[in-house]
Amino acid sequence: MRVLIVDDDSLVAVSLKTILASDGEIEVAGIGNDGSEAITLFEKEEPDVLLMDIRMKGMSGLDAGAAILSKHSDARILYLTTFNDDEYIIRAISIGAKGYIIKQDFESIIPAVKAVYKGQSVFGNAVTEKLPDILVKKKSFDYAEHGITPQEMEIIEEVAAGLSNREIADKLFLSEGTVRNYLSNVLRKLDLRDRTNLAIFYYQNR
Repeated sequence: MRVLIVDDDSLVAVSLKTILASDGEIEVAGIGNDGSEAITLFEKEEPDVLLMDIRMKGMSGLDAGAAILSKHSDARILYLTTFNDDEYIIRAISIGAKGYIIKQDFESIIPAVKAVYKGQSVFGNAVTEKLPDILVKKKSFDYAEHGITPQEMEIIEEVAAGLSNREIADKLFLSEGTVRNYLSNVLRKLDLRDRTNLAIFYYQNR
């Protein structure tokens, strides 16, 4: 099994390499330092599992994951982070990540990597405990009552799926500027701060 490690903290990356290399079944395919390197190395190395941080200098792990999964829907991405934020968890789930675990739980890293390699979804205990509250469905929300048009609803669904403005524009045959305008209107109508909050809102109100 070949695993690619991406983390902007070089000490953490080296520690992860040491932990994974201690298992005879795991080969470390390479180490990257940010999201853009994750994309480049993924294409080059074609790892079985991508073990990646979320918050990094430059491109985030979530943006990199969305870009990779848009081209490789079967990519196995496992997020390893110190951040247990609802917004990050929702985004990771929405783009199709296979797991989300917390760095402090070092003993779970190898079992989590192996589980993801076998096609399972893995969420650490701290994350699993939060999922029922994060994903709880509220009573039906009427988007039309808040002035959301069918076109804006399409934008909302694509944002929730993890697509960038450029990808949404290409998919819906719109200009990127038009998508930005639609998104700004949607955020204003729903009184939401940003696209991550919009994704959370969508999953809570499906």
